[in-house]
Amino acid sequence: MTDLKLYNYFRSSPSYRVRIALHIKSLEFKYIPIHLLNNGGEQNSADYQKINPAREVPSLEHEGALISQSVAIIEYLDEAFPTPPLYPKELHRRARVRQLCEIINCTHPLQNLKVLQYLEKDLGINADQKNKWLSEWLHRSFQAYEEIIRHTGGIFSVGDQVTAADLFLIPQIFSAQRFNIDTTQYKLISKIEAACLQEEAFKQAHPLRQTDTPIDIRQN
Repeated sequence: MTDLKLYNYFRSSPSYRVRIALHIKSLEFKYIPIHLLNNGGEQNSADYQKINPAREVPSLEHEGALISQSVAIIEYLDEAFPTPPLYPKELHRRARVRQLCEIINCTHPLQNLKVLQYLEKDLGINADQKNKWLSEWLHRSFQAYEEIIRHTGGIFSVGDQVTAADLFLIPQIFSAQRFNIDTTQYKLISKIEAACLQEEAFKQAHPLRQTDTPIDIRQN
């Protein structure tokens, strides 16, 4: 019986990051879906707010401790279950991994569901304006990432082993493609994406293969 519980949503990028980490480390976990749209968003329920006062996913429960925010969860998992490592031991390479994670993580809130809902409902932004907003910030992020991995990249973002940086990159690409943002112009990123998607952990964690993925889009 696993003592790891992951509260998450199939399409949430931060949830996707954490699922990849769990599968890379071959950790069994209980998958608890929190639907971000049903009934006004299950993350807004009183019960879930006791788990995560920020009303966000993912949240990880382990040995009675509740941890939220994907950066904190992934670092926790890497410290609690260090094999295989997601952060290099060498100081400069580890800093590069964190730098790449933050490039993605700083952009992600701008495409967050609650941010987009606020733009549309409260500020009256139309669909074209919303897409322009998303395109501007996501392309800036990808451009910076592409430039850095010219110097750090191998098979993956930092060398030839999967690191936390790849756990952040692949969900961001999935989100960009959902919003019809073309990522194929980023040749190094596309190469790393192809390598990651061959890895079993990335396949298992994919948003279209989860228990709460709607049947009409679910993949085997």
